[in-house]
Amino acid sequence: MTNRLFEKILIATDGSDRNRAAVEEALQIGRVCGSAVFAAYVIDLSAFESASADVVIRDTWVVIQREAEASLARVRARAGGVNLETVTLEGKPAAEIVRFAAENGIDLIVIGTQGKRGFERLLLGSVAEQVVRLAPCKVLVVK
Repeated sequence: MTNRLFEKILIATDGSDRNRAAVEEALQIGRVCGSAVFAAYVIDLSAFESASADVVIRDTWVVIQREAEASLARVRARAGGVNLETVTLEGKPAAEIVRFAAENGIDLIVIGTQGKRGFERLLLGSVAEQVVRLAPCKVLVVK
């Protein structure tokens, strides 16, 4: 058994500039604690529920996957000295974050209070609030 405050930290990222403070905080905690840090981007599949044309879905899917990859690449670029693993999840963001945390023995979830704006914000609802309610571990919400 180790004396680390947090063995495993999960960063929930959506790639937005508003989420950057949460990413930085999680990486700093990970560095100080020597934690394994996971950065997760959740592709929200509910965005596809109302789409009807396969071509629209395919094109949108490619764009969203590129966004996920770019978001996780930005976290990797800032992760100097951190044992970091990145993962792309699919489903409803809060549920997927909570599920990943439970299945992977996460001690701390770090999430921002404000992610994307406009239409995307409407789709996501208050992911941070749902994670706080449902998480199996401590949650740090960063403004």
